[in-house]
Amino acid sequence: MPRLLAFLALTFTLNLPAATPDLVQHAHGRDGISLDGAWARIIDPFENGYYDYRWRPKENGYFIARKAETPADLVEYNFDTARKLNVPGDWNSQEPELFFYEGTVWYHRTFTLDPKPGHRYRIHFGAVNYQAVVWINGREAGRHEGGFTPFQFDITDLLNDGENFVVVKADNRRAADQVPTVNTDWWNYGGITRPVRIIELPERHVRDWFLQYTPDGRIEGWVTASARGRVTLSIPELDLGQTVDTDADGRAHFALDARPQLWAPDSPKLYDIELSFDDDTVRDRIGFRTIEVAGTEILLNGEPVFLRGVSLHEEAPGGGRAWSESHARTLLGWARELGANFVRLAHYPHNETMVRMADEMGLLVWSEVPVYWTIAFDDPAVYAKAERQLSEMITRDRNRASVILWSVANETPARPARTAFLSRLADRARELDSTRLITAALDTQRDVGGARVIDDPLAAVVDVIGVNSYCAWYGPERPADCREIAWRSPYGKPMVMSEFGGGALYGKHGPADHRWTEEYQAAVYAANLAMIAEIDFLRGLTPWILMDFRSPRRHLTGIQDFWNRKGLLSENGEKKAAWFVLRDWYRDRAGAAD
Repeated sequence: MPRLLAFLALTFTLNLPAATPDLVQHAHGRDGISLDGAWARIIDPFENGYYDYRWRPKENGYFIARKAETPADLVEYNFDTARKLNVPGDWNSQEPELFFYEGTVWYHRTFTLDPKPGHRYRIHFGAVNYQAVVWINGREAGRHEGGFTPFQFDITDLLNDGENFVVVKADNRRAADQVPTVNTDWWNYGGITRPVRIIELPERHVRDWFLQYTPDGRIEGWVTASARGRVTLSIPELDLGQTVDTDADGRAHFALDARPQLWAPDSPKLYDIELSFDDDTVRDRIGFRTIEVAGTEILLNGEPVFLRGVSLHEEAPGGGRAWSESHARTLLGWARELGANFVRLAHYPHNETMVRMADEMGLLVWSEVPVYWTIAFDDPAVYAKAERQLSEMITRDRNRASVILWSVANETPARPARTAFLSRLADRARELDSTRLITAALDTQRDVGGARVIDDPLAAVVDVIGVNSYCAWYGPERPADCREIAWRSPYGKPMVMSEFGGGALYGKHGPADHRWTEEYQAAVYAANLAMIAEIDFLRGLTPWILMDFRSPRRHLTGIQDFWNRKGLLSENGEKKAAWFVLRDWYRDRAGAAD
């Protein structure tokens, strides 16, 4: 109770937002060098490379990358002779002995760089799961917590002329005070799972920007630079430009009358933009569109839109953490083939390539932080971790036209501490980006007079209500029963059925009332879709899930074998019968809209 009271006091009296993450925008579009490739690795479950035998931090741990200078020297590790791991990549799918491993792995790589006078250098990580400590040439550059969001450290003063080395201590152990917490339904892939890059910046440079189209016909936004000065925005194709003076904090605002072609799933138009500040010029590709709610309608560019979607994990075909353009094109291509115009990137921020590819391919996006199931909602420190991950996600992706929904949670219990926690998180999301809609996936419903009623105080907080409901899979119903369920909502808001479905092993056939057969999964889909079609406030769905994914919770030998089998596709991309049920339903829905 004291922790709960302390949290509520923090929430309702101080209400102090966390600082904006220290991220220079669009790291992969800046000058610099990639550190992707083979890194030496040392597996260290007892953390001998960090602590001594009295459990005190070492001054000469593995981060100094010591080498024996004579045969008489005692050095019990050697990065030069260690095995290698590919970066980006998780360690679980690269080495069989690391398949279930949770703990510390040390990564080491050398690189050559001659720092230029008058320039700053930052090391950028797309993500490291979950705790990361980074050293450059044996000196600590910084620490980061959170397995799915980017982080950077200024390393200018740590660099040598010529040869340098970087060491990363990556630790994916689960803990009760983390976000997510100890219990999830996806694989806890460890390691440096996304690209690494050293970016080179002039001393005076553009740091961040945000541009959006407004319903009254203007492109508006802001820019931050490293100092006071003059920034020029240019959109050549629209023959638009504006020069603004930044204030003492390096910040300035843009406002231009404009009539761009608006971004939409059937015409995902992107415009090249340039931002110049002294000798620094950065380029990006941005789409312009509006997203609003009017009653129970979701309006894209002022017109009602129905979100034909599907959920997906950041799982590569065949297994392992997805990170590449090839992975993104394959997964999103399957969604497009299904007839989707929308994807739910569950249950954590996916890699930047995935979101940028959604921009190009015309797929609307639900993006989510891993506030999942039952984290420590009464702990202010856990709230701070969740808010930081939310801030890092929004900072990275707020210029992506495809992203229309920021999700603050999935399947959390309706308790006062949780509702206070998530309400504050929603407020922070709106503070960082007031142009998008807020959602959360809820699983709190009650049956009243033969109807299923959404019953969650968080529904009053969000703009779009997400609902997870597994009729005929986890409940007592059989598929035929789902057709008889009527849904009600007292909130007057649009709803997305954010999860439904059931499991099947690809190639397993049998009667339609036998679990794990493709026929049973197809029957579950047909019945749920019949139920969904009668919900008059429904404005989209993202059934669970596009492709089978690894999960340590799934133990049924010969069926699951550590795979969650709810995919419409097998882990190798093979289509199950339910795929065609949903594809045909989406074709009919798209045709009716036309």
